[in-house]
Amino acid sequence: MTRDISRARKIAVRPVFWLSAAVAAFGAWALATPSAAQEGIKIPAPALDAPAQGNSEVAVLAGGCFWGVQGVFQHVEGVANAVSGYAGGDKQTAQYNVVGSGSTGHAESVRITFDPHKISYGRILQIYFSVAHDPTELNRQGPDTGTQYRSTIFPANAEQAKVAKAYVAQLDNAKVFDAAIATTIEPGHAFYKAEDYHQDFLTLNPTYPYIVYNDLPKIENLKRLFPERYRSDPVLVSEARASN
Repeated sequence: MTRDISRARKIAVRPVFWLSAAVAAFGAWALATPSAAQEGIKIPAPALDAPAQGNSEVAVLAGGCFWGVQGVFQHVEGVANAVSGYAGGDKQTAQYNVVGSGSTGHAESVRITFDPHKISYGRILQIYFSVAHDPTELNRQGPDTGTQYRSTIFPANAEQAKVAKAYVAQLDNAKVFDAAIATTIEPGHAFYKAEDYHQDFLTLNPTYPYIVYNDLPKIENLKRLFPERYRSDPVLVSEARASN
């Protein structure tokens, strides 16, 4: 039941139009659903971090619905672009309606392009674990259930994998969260960009009930916990596309 409702809330927006009655119904359901998320908490920085390699690097992270994860990193200083998409499965199945079955191996993911001289890979992970999602939930985030909503890091190289593994161990050993971290580390997977109607969704739809209840608090938590890394004007996919 929960998965069907959460799938409907995204399918209904294709590409921009949705029924107001359906939105109102979902909003009432979402606001009546208690949130047990462990996000927006202060956590230590990683003891092991990756050295900068060049002027631009990429991190691919999955943490539930990509709308909120993308929205968070679009507000992070040092991030040049954040694109919603899919990782973990094959190119042929990298389509929203197919990924939603939970049988493709894909997770809703975000590809984050960042300047490692302004923000390190480890600091990207710190924001990911602290603000962007709840890393203790297994194959779900909030109202969304299924392997496509799992918490996963898709490292671009062995160094990223090493940093991610060490950081998970560090946070678990410090018992930062009330439960063990469920985040998986899955190297060797390509990233596939999601459909255009999923890009910049948080910025373009700030009053959409799902965004209001689940995702806007993440932006506030970013601003509160990482004020030195918060940028008020997000870097948007649409703006990057227009400039090319």
